[in-house]
Amino acid sequence: MSVDHYENFPVASWLCPPQLRPPIVAIYRFARSADDIADEGDATAEERLADLAAFRADLLTIAAGRPPSPRWPEVFGPLSRALAEHRLPVSLLDDLLDAFAQDAAQTHYADRSELLDYCRRSANPIGRLLLHLYGIADPDALARSDAICSALQLANFWQDLGVDAARGRLYVPDADSRRHGVAVDELLGRRDSARVHALVADLVAWARELMQSGAPLVHAIGGRAGWELRFVVQGGLRVLEKIDRLGGATLVERPSIGAADAPVLAWRALTMRRRADERSAAAPSPHVDRS
Repeated sequence: MSVDHYENFPVASWLCPPQLRPPIVAIYRFARSADDIADEGDATAEERLADLAAFRADLLTIAAGRPPSPRWPEVFGPLSRALAEHRLPVSLLDDLLDAFAQDAAQTHYADRSELLDYCRRSANPIGRLLLHLYGIADPDALARSDAICSALQLANFWQDLGVDAARGRLYVPDADSRRHGVAVDELLGRRDSARVHALVADLVAWARELMQSGAPLVHAIGGRAGWELRFVVQGGLRVLEKIDRLGGATLVERPSIGAADAPVLAWRALTMRRRADERSAAAPSPHVDRS
């Protein structure tokens, strides 16, 4: 089952160890369903928050070993088994719900710190849940995972700038907009300009630096999981590269990754290697890592 529809979630592909596919898909369905409650359809903010509260109640119910409501059987049946078999940290799942509830109520962010706090709950739990399944818990690995997941979230924000603006939602920090002389109304009205392009280029550089700071994690995880992570990192960097190629014009055009990008991603994943300067660990290299 492919889970690439959820932008911050590594695909449960053939690279994923078969025994971990059921819990990964269970986590995906939980995250995807909650995200849809927060974002999809024409429900009011109050209705979305009420549904998310009911969703959270079912999470806490299965965490206590009791049967959930019949409302989301496709979510809480598999998740209940994953909780029991893999001791998933419920607090991380609850963090996701907290972020989705924030999405239903908040449409602007003051600065980068506030946006990263949102990413801490909306994206980082996914990486930490996956590391939990792989039995990895050291602080350095968790920090690099957080950097990768936050960078993926940011890349998606800048990729979907025009899509989100059309819905009245902006993830561009107000402080960054002011620094580049771009008014919030310009972004919400999708009025493209050289100033907007410079703003997006700045945000892309931030996301890329964050991704590269986390990229050395690929060398700490062996087997299929490590290869999965290589493709995740390179996919995020490819999105940022395509935004740059558009000149930062994502307010009016959305870049995407398709089948034509597969050879590039495969080559870059294959040639990621250790460097003394870890900031360049995610860059393409002419040598194959044989470690």
